[in-house]
Amino acid sequence: MEFHIILVEPKYAGNAGSVARVMKNFGFRKLTLVSPSFSLNDEDCIKYAMHAYDIIENARIVDSFDEIAKEMDYLVGTSSIESKDDKHHLRKAFTARKFAQEIYKLEGKIGIAFGREDYGLLNEEIKKCDLLVRIPSSEEYPSLNLSHAVCIVLYELFVSKYKPVEIALADGKEKEKLYEFFDRLLDEINYPEFKKENTKILFRRVIGRAMLSKWEYHSLMGVFKKAIQSLKKT
Repeated sequence: MEFHIILVEPKYAGNAGSVARVMKNFGFRKLTLVSPSFSLNDEDCIKYAMHAYDIIENARIVDSFDEIAKEMDYLVGTSSIESKDDKHHLRKAFTARKFAQEIYKLEGKIGIAFGREDYGLLNEEIKKCDLLVRIPSSEEYPSLNLSHAVCIVLYELFVSKYKPVEIALADGKEKEKLYEFFDRLLDEINYPEFKKENTKILFRRVIGRAMLSKWEYHSLMGVFKKAIQSLKKT
């Protein structure tokens, strides 16, 4: 699968640079600009791309939406406007998250087209798309900045495939040992008897919410052991 980010008639070089930056943040590299209003060596383009200017340098420029659309195996449009009922299909859209969950079932070249900063994709362009995607946002101001919209869509695509580092959690026996040492610590500091039960429950709930890793468990156990040993010497 190969994703192509398509900016249709972008007006502002800074937006293109920012798009390149978020593309690199999330591991996307193929950028196409349809009739941009600036050159790729524009000062703002370079400045906003930061360390992702190589994406700008390797970007394609084409003259029309149709030129890049016909190269894609699957073409996705984006819009802040959504069809309000099931009878109107042109702007019936997946959310960005739903799109990210489903798109990896496909193969080939996947084009994701983002429209003009002022009025988005034209109806004729949307008609040529296989799917429309939108980012749920406030009705008061639903239209996002171009680079922000690209960032959210690419983030969802990245996260749907992201595999976090596996962390081994403390098991039941280890947690019980930790509670035992906490109880001993309360005894060593002569914690008021009438408060003990509630404090033990509080500590258990705190540890339960924390979902301790084994490393965190051993660190806390080390602290409790040292504290108890020190108190015994006094």
